[in-house]
Amino acid sequence: MPQVIGVWCRQEGHKVAYICYTGFEDLLTELPDNVDLVFIGAFTEAAHTAYALSNFFRKRGAVTAIGGPHARCYPEDAQRYFDFVLGFTDKEAIRDVLQDCSQHRPLGMCIAAAQQPKALPGVRERWEFIEPTLKKTPVLKMVSMIGSMGCPYTCGFCIDANVSYQMLEFDGLKEDLKFLRKKFRRPLVGWHDPNFGVRFNDYMDAIEEAVPPGSVLFGAESSLSLLSEPHLKRLKRNGFKAILPGIESWFDLGGKSKAGGRRGIDKVRQISEHVNLILKYVPYVQTNFVLGLDSDEGNEPFELTKRFFDMTPGAFPGYSLLTTFGRAAPLNLDYQRAGRVLGFPFHFLNNYQAMNVRPKHYSWREFYDRVIDLTEFTFSARAIFRRAWATPGRFTRILNTLRSREGFARVRYQKEIRRRMDTDRQVARYFEQETTALPQFYVDMILSDLGAFCEWLPEGALSHDPHAYMKAEQGNAALAGTTAPIDAISRNRLLSADSRGMKTPVECTA
Repeated sequence: MPQVIGVWCRQEGHKVAYICYTGFEDLLTELPDNVDLVFIGAFTEAAHTAYALSNFFRKRGAVTAIGGPHARCYPEDAQRYFDFVLGFTDKEAIRDVLQDCSQHRPLGMCIAAAQQPKALPGVRERWEFIEPTLKKTPVLKMVSMIGSMGCPYTCGFCIDANVSYQMLEFDGLKEDLKFLRKKFRRPLVGWHDPNFGVRFNDYMDAIEEAVPPGSVLFGAESSLSLLSEPHLKRLKRNGFKAILPGIESWFDLGGKSKAGGRRGIDKVRQISEHVNLILKYVPYVQTNFVLGLDSDEGNEPFELTKRFFDMTPGAFPGYSLLTTFGRAAPLNLDYQRAGRVLGFPFHFLNNYQAMNVRPKHYSWREFYDRVIDLTEFTFSARAIFRRAWATPGRFTRILNTLRSREGFARVRYQKEIRRRMDTDRQVARYFEQETTALPQFYVDMILSDLGAFCEWLPEGALSHDPHAYMKAEQGNAALAGTTAPIDAISRNRLLSADSRGMKTPVECTA
């Protein structure tokens, strides 16, 4: 999306500089000078970097705007540090910001389109931004494409749960694939669709019309319910090398896995058989789980996951700790009303460094003991060897083995957190919600990770209100019938604002 905004800004007649920050660059030396407007796209785990960047540019007179997942999930907090906070963003919303380009402080203006855009600039139009980003990639030079937005499923924890599914135009998709074949001998494409292949035959027809079978390599996130054997044969024929299906839970969310009413060991057996089938056609399969769902209780969910990997050794494990991201899903209101949400800083909300929802059926110590045990099991020497042996293709075996380092790092980190629950009084009290004071252990980690950006981090940015969503909903209920929603108010204010000329908007992703 940041590349898309760059294209839209150019189409409106502005000069654009684009920077993709991966975390390794000396960003302060790469940032351009004398810019009027800065768009920053960020996931929540990068929010503190985004806040520091905004402060850096605002001190130099620039107007700043934030979009992406963090802006959608935590608009109330982002308003404190940006002039514009963008929800759903279409070309009209960007045009409004460009025409205004004025400071909105101390609270920024929230802007949101009524829905996701119906069309986006394709790879050809975004190439001037894609190419310098690919140069930063040492090995897997993957080009991002998207053919649909929203999701037909309604998983309660997901940001797309209530976003209507829609396809983008296939003509643009086909032109982009043809264009990439002129740039690379054998392009590698990663589909960013929330759920690839919902209209499977339409998708594959478009791919087959555009490029010869196997001339482009693909990876995608999809659901097991879409991966029947006839579909898998077609995926293999068309060069799909990686599939990331969501299993999520053995006791809930059966729609995506086509498990129906099966639960527990019956679901394990069915999904294991299905994933082993996928591995016959697609060499790299990552199975994704959410740990700590309210449907989980006792040791059984963790033991069933071990059983699954014993039965499905070629699958790579992807574990996410249950995390509530502000307004991402209506389910988050239930967690907030129940007083179960901790105010962990955004920096740790990356699905493994912190779980900000108190488990329903476990103590914190009990939960972490089980998570550590499961992670150690699936990243043991035995499991890594079996995974390599069961994975077809040399490159996939190497990739699986190298990615095992992620598991080792997670185990080390989780063991340190578990140790501090027993030895660090600040940490123990924070987890038990006896205090909202952030333990020094976490403060030190943030400051170390931010490095040079520490001096630009705005005062108070390390904390946020974890109940902002609930309070906003309560306020809306109290004002029902007397006022318009915040996004409508913001759009009306923006359209009546004085427009200003601009020279150089810059776009940056944090």
